[in-house]
Amino acid sequence: MAENTAISWAHDTFNPWEGCTRISAACDHCYAAARAERFGHGELWAGKLRRTSADNWKLPLRWNREAAHWNGPRRVFCASIADVFDNQAPQAWRDDLWALIEATPLLTWMLLTKRPQNIARMVPPAWLINPPENVWYGATIENRATLAQRAHHLADVPAALRFWSCEPLLEDLGDVREWLERRRVFGIGGVHLIIGGGESGPKARPPHPDWFRSLLGQCAEMDAVFHLKQWGEWGFGSAPARCVEDGPGTFLQAVSITIDGKSYDGDRLHQFGDGTVMVRVGKKSAGRLLDSVLHDRMPGERHRDDCRICFTDLSNPSAAGGPNGLCRSCNEELPF
Repeated sequence: MAENTAISWAHDTFNPWEGCTRISAACDHCYAAARAERFGHGELWAGKLRRTSADNWKLPLRWNREAAHWNGPRRVFCASIADVFDNQAPQAWRDDLWALIEATPLLTWMLLTKRPQNIARMVPPAWLINPPENVWYGATIENRATLAQRAHHLADVPAALRFWSCEPLLEDLGDVREWLERRRVFGIGGVHLIIGGGESGPKARPPHPDWFRSLLGQCAEMDAVFHLKQWGEWGFGSAPARCVEDGPGTFLQAVSITIDGKSYDGDRLHQFGDGTVMVRVGKKSAGRLLDSVLHDRMPGERHRDDCRICFTDLSNPSAAGGPNGLCRSCNEELPF
């Protein structure tokens, strides 16, 4: 299945096959598995995969022709209802996908996986020597356990660009600058992009705003890109950030919150231990803003505040404060 997408960080999605197996906490409320079960294809999430149609496989070729007339990269998310590096997928299917990727050099393929340990042994050997410029490898990092399990495997793969998808983000990841610093200092092995997002769906778990603020701040410090895809079901926005303090280190229990004239209470409120309250307002109402700012940047896209040479965000004080009026990242003279 392939289609244009509303996903903020991609222009199209392509699924060479359907089906996967749940392997970590991010999979607990998988929308694709729920969708398959709803349509009577639960076996696709129990070890049986299904290759998509020949017509579907032709769509990226059309996108590649169209991309010749685009002003900027055309990013393809692969795969939204499968995992390209799933052990259960036939290698012949993957080989067909690699050939398709090589035939579509104007598309930027974002290969997102929960199995980065498989990348090096499943991609063409030539890709490990000369990584394709149009292939980005990504790993889902939803908590500290998967950070410890997956980050080093992703870092070991030669790549034009590496990214983390921290969606759904289920806890604070702590200090991740060592992964960003490896890119900045050595130019290899590190992460160029972190995509953050909250969970959607009826069983969505609420994220804490500070988890995203931490990733944003660390990306800014290390000249990496932070992109906030969504809050998911639970919003922060105009809801009170803290409950009323009732003695040192304690907070009153949130009972009801009114947003835009609508009252929320009961299980539509979640209060963290520090008193921060999240409100289940629904994905559309929750939106994408963090502290009233849209974090929509992507690598390779020029913005008005970017360095004209290396694309560093010069609106970031740590980047704009280089010696002698030079960009801290590439030493180019700043335009102001």
